[in-house]
Amino acid sequence: MSEEPTPASPSVWRYARASRVHVVVDAAPYFALMQQALIRARQRIMMIGWDFDTRILLGQGRRWWNRPDKLNQPARLGPFVVWLCKRTRGLEVRVLKWNFGALKFIFRGSMILDLWRWWRNPAIDFKFDSAHPLGCSHHQKIVVIDDRFAVCGGIDMTAGRWDTPEHKEHDLRRRLPFSPRLFGPWHDLTLMVEGEAAKALGDLGRERWAQAGAPPLEPCEPQISSPWPTTLKADFIDVEVGIARTRSQWNGVSEVREVEALFLEHIARARHFIYAESQYFASRAIAEAIAKRVTEPDPPEIVLINPLTAEGWLEVVAMDGARVLLTHAIAERDHKQRFRIFVPRNAAGTPIYVHSKMMIVDDEILRIGSANMNNRSLGLDSECDMFIDAARPGNGHARHGITKLRHALLAEHLGLPRREVEAALARDPSMFALIENAPRKGKYLEPFALRPLGETERAVADNALLDPERPEELFEPISKRRGLFRRGGFLRRPRLEV
Repeated sequence: MSEEPTPASPSVWRYARASRVHVVVDAAPYFALMQQALIRARQRIMMIGWDFDTRILLGQGRRWWNRPDKLNQPARLGPFVVWLCKRTRGLEVRVLKWNFGALKFIFRGSMILDLWRWWRNPAIDFKFDSAHPLGCSHHQKIVVIDDRFAVCGGIDMTAGRWDTPEHKEHDLRRRLPFSPRLFGPWHDLTLMVEGEAAKALGDLGRERWAQAGAPPLEPCEPQISSPWPTTLKADFIDVEVGIARTRSQWNGVSEVREVEALFLEHIARARHFIYAESQYFASRAIAEAIAKRVTEPDPPEIVLINPLTAEGWLEVVAMDGARVLLTHAIAERDHKQRFRIFVPRNAAGTPIYVHSKMMIVDDEILRIGSANMNNRSLGLDSECDMFIDAARPGNGHARHGITKLRHALLAEHLGLPRREVEAALARDPSMFALIENAPRKGKYLEPFALRPLGETERAVADNALLDPERPEELFEPISKRRGLFRRGGFLRRPRLEV
């Protein structure tokens, strides 16, 4: 295993130049672009994920195993990977998945057959990763191809993610594998990079592969050709990218909290506004940083896009309850009402589930990764975020692309053409005004309404029982210093009862 390099700063693992960068919005284009990139792989494909489902459709091609040939590619991930290895001599595929939930593969039907075919192929190595403290998870979503092209963001290559930016009601393509059941609209983001930034993610991936107990991998040989999809026009050209990580201390591997430090740094830097999307809002540290900003005489405008509610009973109790309490705590200090949470809904009024993890600050910083605004992402789970800072030397040209992305995301959520959003913000730069004045003829953003909390929800959220700040807190008794309002800046519960 390679020696840990000297970090760029407490908030950044590494800076690296990217020849091209593109932001992919929603999983339908992501899966299709990844199929194009994977076909262009020549040496190694490394996939690191929270979850994988070999039954998902990537894009074009046949849907079944019959009639295997080198020209007609499969559409499903499982047979597609086998087809790639038969098609490209010398290609290696390395897949690393968080070990929790391994047994659920039994209930995914044909996935067992896919994994058996992977196991039989000497070019493919699939491993479950348990190299973490009990109760923590591997949450990164990274793909590296030939150390030349890489993806890092919020989109898992698994079921229940596919959707288009339209987020149509009852879209028949939004179907679970081999099931008549449709899943709801889903919003997500990821970042594609080419060049040295991809090589840095390759270093990160090989390090984690070795930590999981697998034989070490050598870097790929440099090559002229790039796996970058031929149909894709990059959003950014020749730009420096920063990388931040979260990692728990385990088995001689040190703790890393760069993601947390970077969140606090970026929130403190905002002069005019912050636009963010996150699956959760449950981090005490992030809420305190926001609370500090909104107490200023002229605070920045902060827009946070959240799902209406988390998925699953445990997440609802832990994450939704903390969001209510922290939002009230911020509101007590928010004298100009500059922090607001909004929930996206499609044209039928159905809530769109927000799985993206991104932040834009003053159209100067763009950040996309796997880390949510919750305690687990800041200190327990393995995370990786990438960011572009237009204030860094040689990055000034990135401002236009960051502005364009913010306008495009607001346009998607409001069901408006991007040019209308640009014109409205040119007249009045307030995103609050844009959201409030947008016609509700299609998709729209609804202000988040605080709901009442039951006694169980309040106790779990207040004590951070399911979303602790450090791994050792998962199994320790409730202490005086544990919980949302027992340390840091929030030293008491909000007065406003719900």
